[in-house]
Amino acid sequence: MAPAGHDPDAPRDRFADDLVGLDPHDPEARAFAEHLDRMERPGSKATVEGMLIGVDDFARCANRTQGHRRVVVVFVVLLILLGVGVTVWNAVVFMLGAFLGG
Repeated sequence: MAPAGHDPDAPRDRFADDLVGLDPHDPEARAFAEHLDRMERPGSKATVEGMLIGVDDFARCANRTQGHRRVVVVFVVLLILLGVGVTVWNAVVFMLGAFLGG
């Protein structure tokens, strides 16, 4: 039985053979194991699930960034939210105009 909190599918456990001799608690070794996991993960980007996995990868990477890269990530997210907001606003105005304006 696996110890509490132990995930047998965790990247560092799946790639134990590739990480021989590296400290399992080293952040760089963990990042390398996660990189190997992303490289082997099947999934089409043409599906909703594939796109959501891409968003998950972006969010995880964004949470690890620091300094000017963090500012760029926040700016990109704000631009995306602005685009979504403008699109929703235009759709609402169009629907109200079509239904009420007649």
